[in-house]
Amino acid sequence: MPASILELPPPPPGQRLAYGPDPNQFGELRVPSGPGPYPVVIFIHGGFWKAKYDLTHAAHLCEAIAQAGLATWSLEYRRTGQPGGGYPGTLDDIRDGASFLTKLPDLDLKKVVVAGHSAGGHLALWLAAQESLDLRAVIALAPVTDLRRAKALNLGGGAAEAFLGDHQDAIGTCSPIELLPMKIPQILIHGTEDDIVPPAQSEAFAQASTNAKLIKLEATGHFELIDPRSTAWLTVLPCLTESFRS
Repeated sequence: MPASILELPPPPPGQRLAYGPDPNQFGELRVPSGPGPYPVVIFIHGGFWKAKYDLTHAAHLCEAIAQAGLATWSLEYRRTGQPGGGYPGTLDDIRDGASFLTKLPDLDLKKVVVAGHSAGGHLALWLAAQESLDLRAVIALAPVTDLRRAKALNLGGGAAEAFLGDHQDAIGTCSPIELLPMKIPQILIHGTEDDIVPPAQSEAFAQASTNAKLIKLEATGHFELIDPRSTAWLTVLPCLTESFRS
């Protein structure tokens, strides 16, 4: 790859709309050309729930999805290191930000998919488990699926422990593998060479679920899954578009 997707200058932001009073409670809406209503992908960025990572790097993916004919609602949320970030504020933001779809124009609310990458994959799976939205599917890209295992492995330098903060005993309420079974179909995509979130996170979840499909991408790392320039994108994008045909 020429440069990391984290370093590539992003396209212009989408239309930013606040779903709450905090500066980090907003989403970016992108819609394709042509008349609506549009199928929509709720996208949740990763970054181990940390304040240093925002939704900017997800703009490349969201722009590519919009060019493929789907609207995107990319969520920003309070993160660890920010007031209200971590458990439970981050989860509250994901739920409230996703529910804000009902206030947005020209979206087909019968055709909604949630997707997320890394820690955003964790949040996407958590949201799907709440069954608060009528979702076609959840697509988790290199997700953190097991917070207990993430803590044991010290993923992200203690990121899961920092996310839980003073609520370590609440781990069972927000660790996706402990929220199974889920009614909403789950698609997990993970690179075999991912050295940031181990592929075993997706493998264990898919084995435990009765309604999950796991796609392993050989010779693929962590960030290729959200990079429209990568060969991995040739797998990710069809999974998104085909989810609306079910």
